[in-house]
Amino acid sequence: MATSEESGAARRRFEAAGAADAADTAVVLLDDRTAVAGWTADAERLFGYSRAEAVGRAVAGLLMPEDAARLPAMTGLCARNGGWTGLLAVRHRDGHPVVVTVRVVPAMDAADGPPRWVALATDTTGTPGWGMSRGVLERLAAHSPIGMAVLDTDLRFVWSNAALEQFGGGRGHERIGRRLGDIQPGLDAEALEAVMRQVLETGETVAGYEHVGTVRSEPHRETAHAMSFTRLDDDHGDPLGVYYTVVDIGELYRARERLTLLDQAGKRIGRTLDVIRTAQELADVAVPGLADFVTVDLLETVLEGGEPGCGPVSGPDAVPLRRAGHQSVGEGVPETSVGIGQPARYLADAPPVSVLTSGRSWLAEHLDQPPEEWTVDLSHGEAAAFRDLGMHTVMIVPVRARGTTLGITTFFRHRRKNPFDQDDLGLAEEFVARAAVSLDNARRYTRERDAALVLQRHLLPHRLPEQDAMEVAACYRPADELTGLGGDWFDVIPLSGARVALVVGDVVGHGIEAAAAMGRLRAAVQTLADLDLPPEEVLAHLDDLVDRAGQEDDPETAPRADGVRAKGASCLYAVYDPVGGRCSMAAAGHGLPAVVTPDGTVEFPELPPGPELGVGGPPFESVELRLAEGSVLTLCTDGLLAAEGPPGDRDAAADRERLRRVLEQRAPDLDGSCLAVVDALVPARPPDDVVLLMARARRLPAERVVSWELPADPASVAEVRKRTARQLCEWGLDELTFTTELVVSELVTNAIRHATGPIRLRLIMSRALVCEVSDASPTAPHLRHPKTTDEGGRGLFLISQCTQRWGTRYTRNGKIIWTEQSLAGPSI
Repeated sequence: MATSEESGAARRRFEAAGAADAADTAVVLLDDRTAVAGWTADAERLFGYSRAEAVGRAVAGLLMPEDAARLPAMTGLCARNGGWTGLLAVRHRDGHPVVVTVRVVPAMDAADGPPRWVALATDTTGTPGWGMSRGVLERLAAHSPIGMAVLDTDLRFVWSNAALEQFGGGRGHERIGRRLGDIQPGLDAEALEAVMRQVLETGETVAGYEHVGTVRSEPHRETAHAMSFTRLDDDHGDPLGVYYTVVDIGELYRARERLTLLDQAGKRIGRTLDVIRTAQELADVAVPGLADFVTVDLLETVLEGGEPGCGPVSGPDAVPLRRAGHQSVGEGVPETSVGIGQPARYLADAPPVSVLTSGRSWLAEHLDQPPEEWTVDLSHGEAAAFRDLGMHTVMIVPVRARGTTLGITTFFRHRRKNPFDQDDLGLAEEFVARAAVSLDNARRYTRERDAALVLQRHLLPHRLPEQDAMEVAACYRPADELTGLGGDWFDVIPLSGARVALVVGDVVGHGIEAAAAMGRLRAAVQTLADLDLPPEEVLAHLDDLVDRAGQEDDPETAPRADGVRAKGASCLYAVYDPVGGRCSMAAAGHGLPAVVTPDGTVEFPELPPGPELGVGGPPFESVELRLAEGSVLTLCTDGLLAAEGPPGDRDAAADRERLRRVLEQRAPDLDGSCLAVVDALVPARPPDDVVLLMARARRLPAERVVSWELPADPASVAEVRKRTARQLCEWGLDELTFTTELVVSELVTNAIRHATGPIRLRLIMSRALVCEVSDASPTAPHLRHPKTTDEGGRGLFLISQCTQRWGTRYTRNGKIIWTEQSLAGPSI
């Protein structure tokens, strides 16, 4: 049995071997058979066994079964290595396990007898870890790959490990007594010391603090570190200083930054179908996250929506590049002297810079120098800016989409000290690749939209024709705002006798198909209008045309019921005569005409309902009303009131009331009033195409219209020639006298010879001199080309040569032969 002297000697030997403080350690002496030979009071307190119960027992009987099985292996290690350190689970006297840290060392040299061992056991309950020796802990700190340091309360270095040297600032002994700002002058020491003071004051640990900047070990490269700060306290809880660790997370930081930039690129690039805006979005995303200055230069044809070409970038045959976007870390883009849309050049006279290229780019194919010898300049002004700002590295990435090169994106650095690397080039390529698809889509959209707008401009009136009957304003707003195409249309068609026809129509559907169907209907209406037919007959002929077109469609290729159809189109046709102030109109389908009287009252004429074009139904009917001078006739399509739902679901009375309220607040000028009405009734994105046509009625002064009823006597021809000459003289149109007398003589003579009933001659001075001869005969004369031997038939041929226009207009009581002459003078 071991004496207390032996136990004390064993403890001293254990401490001499380099163990940690053993004041609270239970000492157990083992013989050569690993049986308990000595048991101290600390062991009795820790394990619950008395000295008498423990001494003589095999150690295996005191251990938990799983550790007892490990005992032979541990005994072998002790014999070979002269000791062993580890964790063991000892069975307490009451049965529960006690986990202890055990270190076993020889009790005496082999020369003193059989080997005996001293085991020192420390309870791990309530302790943060092993009770390791100071040497182990020192080796752990010294060889750790994590930088560690201890600073006193004045934030001066007291200790640091070798791993901290990789971040610069000198060796460990060179740091002693110095502050962070002294050893790392380029570091943001004030911010870090502020964090450490906070830890000293509060005692709260700061973990995962990220610092981005430069260190002395890499002054030309931006680095990122993760740091943790902990306060060190003495046994009384008073602060001794701050302990911190630092880990280089540069790669992780840059990877995270690249992912963030890619996420921003996905959200910000390509939000519109506009080439310039998309190019600017690319430049905005890349600055300042990737580069200090970015330029996006696209082929001139790309900006115009055309197909990009290919060719050299310098010389007389250079492919034109234009600036589409640029951005800089400096306010106002100080590096550039090239504005958006201005020509950009790539020359070989700029200061040499380091260039990274994306493979064999489009530039490389057309420059003689190899890529590593490129120098880049977008203008001489920019080259000077590069020198002043210290541009040190450039990346050139071609903008390519679907196998086609659209332009060049150039990335510059001057504020950041570290040059671009291959990871940066990969990120730039990802940016440009995303933008390239959007740019190509925008280019294609620009081309298609321009084509659509050209089509729409040709389908709708370029400008409203000049005429004296009405002051007209129109507003067209398509539902398809991308293409600008729709199925609604309007027309203002000058007619004979100083009259004018007003047309609004609506084809079912939107887009280019609806526009094409609308163009066919508009052309048909213009043709029918030239025949001077009354409104109901115009719609009847138009209905027949639509019906025949529907029957000719191949059922396999014709649009389905939910597509664009000419059948089901609506049209309102009105004719106004400024001489008498009468207006006749008829509608196929929806029609909601309104009249705003000169005093501001809004009236809605009762228009006989007519079926939509091509669907069949009762015949069309017209209504005639008298418009006071200054009255405003308002014609619109369904889209003006479509915000309240489709026509079948709306209340006609409610539609009238909504339109009435808006028309009563019209602007003084007709154009402003037309726009105000549309803005008030139509949302920003209309559900249907919208057409609004507003026409203010005018009256021809009585002194500009004369009318004479003539007897059916050839002798009256001479008298009417004299009256005509006198009237032209009163109007100041003496230069038209000869031609007009010829026209009057021919038309009146034909009426006397071939017609029946009363004959009337009417002269109207409007924008042209109108001459009308009416009779009761429904038979119209025909233009002939007589032979030289024919004795007659030359009258209408002469009239067609002397006048601007002539034609026949049928009335309920007969017909009217009319001619028009320019007031500028005779045409012969």
